[in-house]
Amino acid sequence: MLFTTVMKDNNAFMRCYKKGKRVGCDWLCVYYYPNKLPFSRIGITAGKKLGNAVTRNRVKRIIRAAYRLSEEKLPIGYDVVFVGRGSIGEKTSCDVQAFIESRLIKEMDKPFENKAFVQKKKK
Repeated sequence: MLFTTVMKDNNAFMRCYKKGKRVGCDWLCVYYYPNKLPFSRIGITAGKKLGNAVTRNRVKRIIRAAYRLSEEKLPIGYDVVFVGRGSIGEKTSCDVQAFIESRLIKEMDKPFENKAFVQKKKK
């Protein structure tokens, strides 16, 4: 991946879940939060509700491949967490890539309104 590293820190995951914005559908949910770094970080979670280890690893591979194909179109400087849900094991990387390009990129292009990133006006 060109502009992305893997997110392994639990605090970064929790920051995305609690303070970040969310975009989702029936089979995928994506949390994103600005990280103030010159690169993005990606995290992928696939819980045991999705199935056995083979299914969970397939879901992670599908998401990684779709992200890699649309990475150049995504804005840089975000922590992005993908959470697999429901029937994502039956989807292909083309389905996930279509979701990223149609919904996620549009949402990430909107200004992020959060107290941590809004500059205070001087009186």
